[in-house]
Amino acid sequence: MSCGEPHETDCSEVLDHLYEFLDNEMPDTDCTKFEVHFEECSPCLEKYGLEQAVKKLVKRCCGSDDVPTDLRAKVMGRIDLIRAGHLVPEQDITVSAPTTPAPQE
Repeated sequence: MSCGEPHETDCSEVLDHLYEFLDNEMPDTDCTKFEVHFEECSPCLEKYGLEQAVKKLVKRCCGSDDVPTDLRAKVMGRIDLIRAGHLVPEQDITVSAPTTPAPQE
């Protein structure tokens, strides 16, 4: 997405790293660049506001639930693969086929 206007920081860069910004996982200099971009670019500011609202909603609704250890490990593994530049399939290919329930007596 791009608003069509020239910016010091491109819209695609901002949107590619939006969750790093939301999660305070980027250097202060990059945060400042993003803040300047949001002041100049209403479409990116709108996307930021939407993602921020979704994040707050998820935290409110699911924030107290414990994440299963295996799920956390799988998600972190995928994040590591993506950061390393590897393609990750949309669907987990290691998931086994559903089992049929045992007959009830």
